[in-house]
Amino acid sequence: MTTETPPSGSRKSRWSAQTWFNVVLLVMTLLLGMSAIVGATVLQNAASASNRLIDHISAGRLQAERLQATLLNQETGVRGFVITGKEEFLQPYVDGRRDEIAVSAQIERLAPGTDPLRALEEVARLAAEWRARYAEPMIASVRDEGPESVSAEQAEASKRSFDAVRKGLDAQNAAWAHAREVARADLEAARTVRDATFFGILAAFLVTIVTVAVLLKIAVFGPLARLREASRRVTMGDFAHHVDTGGPADLAELADDMEAMRRRIVTELEEARGSRLQIAAQAEELKRSNAELEQFAYVASHDLQEPLRKIASFCQMLQQRYAPQLDERANTYIDFAVDGAKRMQVLINELLTFSRVGRISREPVEMDLNDVVDRALTNLSAGVEESEAEIEVGDLPTVVGDRTQFVMLWQNLIGNSLKFRDPGRAPRIGIASERLDGEVRLTVTDNGIGISPNFADKIFVIFQRLHQRDAYEGTGIGLALCRKIVEQHGGTIRLDTEYTEGARFVITLPAEVVVPEREAEAVGETGGEAEDESGREGSAEIAAGTVP
Repeated sequence: MTTETPPSGSRKSRWSAQTWFNVVLLVMTLLLGMSAIVGATVLQNAASASNRLIDHISAGRLQAERLQATLLNQETGVRGFVITGKEEFLQPYVDGRRDEIAVSAQIERLAPGTDPLRALEEVARLAAEWRARYAEPMIASVRDEGPESVSAEQAEASKRSFDAVRKGLDAQNAAWAHAREVARADLEAARTVRDATFFGILAAFLVTIVTVAVLLKIAVFGPLARLREASRRVTMGDFAHHVDTGGPADLAELADDMEAMRRRIVTELEEARGSRLQIAAQAEELKRSNAELEQFAYVASHDLQEPLRKIASFCQMLQQRYAPQLDERANTYIDFAVDGAKRMQVLINELLTFSRVGRISREPVEMDLNDVVDRALTNLSAGVEESEAEIEVGDLPTVVGDRTQFVMLWQNLIGNSLKFRDPGRAPRIGIASERLDGEVRLTVTDNGIGISPNFADKIFVIFQRLHQRDAYEGTGIGLALCRKIVEQHGGTIRLDTEYTEGARFVITLPAEVVVPEREAEAVGETGGEAEDESGREGSAEIAAGTVP
């Protein structure tokens, strides 16, 4: 049977689930990389603005204040020296001149733009002009002529010149303040850009995640959910539900495979349904056949045996009444007719017994096989005494089954050993058991004439005889009946072909038939008393005619 598969051309334009996941990973990787680059850039800009404000503007303003202090120290030192004429009052001027040079160099290095530098240059020019026109001349005059050599007009002119230096310093401070405001504005702008960028990145991530989730739900998870729902519906018994989920190519192929499997299941179910109808019809026919078989058994047990009894009786009456008129040949013919009628009656009884096994059985009971063997020996007591047989029965287990059938089993096996004994010695029969891998192995061993291994299977076939009728009586049903009983209880029976001192039959019973040893003792105490009257009647009924 072939299953149609939809053409795959419609799936060539589809992506597989793996491709979808690869695309999602690629998009996330690109987004992450771009976010990292943009984030690093805005962070660097913010850090640069912050460093410019802290490391340059703030430090430059501090150096500008130091420059102002050095110039003020110079003016204070000159004024004190001019007034007192003492050299120690001139030391601030000397130190301030030295510090001015170092501080000016620091300011030139830290200045972020042209305004602070231009203001520094103006302060330096004014300070140099003040020193050249007033401070240095006054210092030289005081050293040469004393403090009285400096006039008030000259001191006033020096003061006005230094006021110009102060105005230059104020202009420089204003330039630094403006630079600080600009740097602060730049820093705030950089921080705003930074925050906006990170919020944008976060929003982009959220939008991307939501978009990816929606796409995956539409393209992958939705078809998966539909596939799961379809498979559940089919599993729950809705075999008519068509499995077609769409989605990625690989999921569509999986859906096609499930659809093919559903079609196969539907086909198999239809075939099974037809088979069940056929089996039901066969069962009905078998039931009818069994009913006819029951009717046949009834007819065989009553209607067929009655003519046989009449044939035997009237033949015997004919022989008795007309004996003087019959010759030896006529008497022989009458004996043949009577013997044939009796054998036919025995055959019918044994056929009925064989047909009842497996078709008519009693409720299974627990029974000690030792008691069952004793019952079989009681039924065979006449044969045992006549042959002076020595029978040794080992410790047998307790089993569950039909007691009557097990009595028949042992009666046939022991009866065979008695019948097929060696004429030169008394029969010795041994019955033993052993447990092997959860099973029980029962053996019946004798020292009789034995059976050739070539006939190991033939002896269990109904009506199969290995000897002539005049050598050993029987119908060839006994061992077939034994096999049917054992198989009815789930076991096996065979001939041990390796045993050559007579015949040995091996019976294997499954574990579920055998009662565990811990319970066997308790069952054995009551097993002998549990046999009902029907069991005794069944054993007695078959005692005379079940040995082949």
